[in-house]
Amino acid sequence: MTLIIGIIMVLGLVFGGFTLSGGKFDIITHALPYEGMMIGGAALGSFIIANSISLIKQSGAGTLKVAKGAKWKAQDYNDLLLMMFELTRLYKAKGPQGIDPHIEDPGSSDIFKKYPKILKDHHAMDLITDTFRSITLGLTDPMLVEEHIAKQLKKHHHEALAPANSIQVMADGLPAIGIVAAVLGVIKTMSSIDKPPAILGGLIGGALVGTFLGVFIAYCFVAPIAARLTQIEEEDAAFLNVIRDVIIATAQKLPPEIAIELGRGAIPSNMQPSFSDVEEAQNGVRNA
Repeated sequence: MTLIIGIIMVLGLVFGGFTLSGGKFDIITHALPYEGMMIGGAALGSFIIANSISLIKQSGAGTLKVAKGAKWKAQDYNDLLLMMFELTRLYKAKGPQGIDPHIEDPGSSDIFKKYPKILKDHHAMDLITDTFRSITLGLTDPMLVEEHIAKQLKKHHHEALAPANSIQVMADGLPAIGIVAAVLGVIKTMSSIDKPPAILGGLIGGALVGTFLGVFIAYCFVAPIAARLTQIEEEDAAFLNVIRDVIIATAQKLPPEIAIELGRGAIPSNMQPSFSDVEEAQNGVRNA
């Protein structure tokens, strides 16, 4: 929704102000297809040169993610805390043998099947199952568990931000590509130096459209998309941080209730459930 509102405001206010100030669209509309082809082609071509096929696909998916917003909502964090409470409570009561069937076959787990959205996310599930599997195999030192998780999160964070970084690189290059298109327009103008001033003015104006397009697209569309995608990835990373804090607390042999409270502290403030809400949900699990 914010993406659509922003696009409407940019286009409406920029071109509305241009029109109200007496600007005419005839030169822009005449030059736009050609300048747009040069700038768009150069930008997309250089983007393809600079990135792998997989990263190009991820960047396209990232652009769609900007329209959808962050994946994890407040209810998802509530579900995560409750799911982790069930897992840590089972681990506390029965040890590795009790939790092993769940982490080896999450799709058949009575615990994981209660939370289908989390079950479908392989990043969250891999972090949970791989770390608990390492603990059941003997990785019981809390410091080593924390280091193990930190490496996984660092790798994931680097990969998650790669599309946003690649889009930002394209945004950084677009103004210069606009200048290239403008220079070509000036070259075309110089070949018509013997034409009347009215024609030369139109040619120069058309050349300047290239500079305008490069800067306009870079700073009003591509760079904001890269910035928003970075924000979304940072927001979604908090979900994994909750898992990290709960598992580390469990490795430190803290009670499940304390582990969940430490995890709750890592939830973004605008989506963080209250202590009483979490306690009420935990009581429901105990009674069940």
